[in-house]
Amino acid sequence: MHEDALIAIGKVVGTHGIKGYLKIASYAESAASFAPGKQLALRRKGKPVVTLGIESARPHKRGILLALQGITSVDEAKEWVGYQLCINRTSLPEPEEGTYYWNQIIGLEVLTVDDRHLGRVAAIFPTGSNDVYVVRDGDKEVLVPAIDTVVVNIDLARKVLRVDLPEGLEE
Repeated sequence: MHEDALIAIGKVVGTHGIKGYLKIASYAESAASFAPGKQLALRRKGKPVVTLGIESARPHKRGILLALQGITSVDEAKEWVGYQLCINRTSLPEPEEGTYYWNQIIGLEVLTVDDRHLGRVAAIFPTGSNDVYVVRDGDKEVLVPAIDTVVVNIDLARKVLRVDLPEGLEE
């Protein structure tokens, strides 16, 4: 898999047991992304991308326990801690109109309706009712609710997210 075509769906955050299970912090909405038989690309800055098949996956606490082909001991598993788990972008279904994958939003420049620069989307976190965009500009941070009355337009081609902030949201 070519690195530019990869989408991170999780990160190896630890090991579990002695048989080489990996603890995964999942970025995916569905555990189906980790179905046995699927291929994952493991990447880490400065290291070559390695593709491994999924043998098994199951929910565990707030993450997933994953068994990958070729990793059979805790010592082998420790080598992968810190790696991102990725899938090929082309394996993702097209999002419905008006919805976006997080990786499409993170990094967008955020402008107000009167063209004032607020920063860039640095992170996204889900809440019970809607996602929240973490917009940063240097030391300044604004939490923007991802709702239709606030997010006016998302222009992926121009890499701009336009917002109409309610009074007091920037404080």
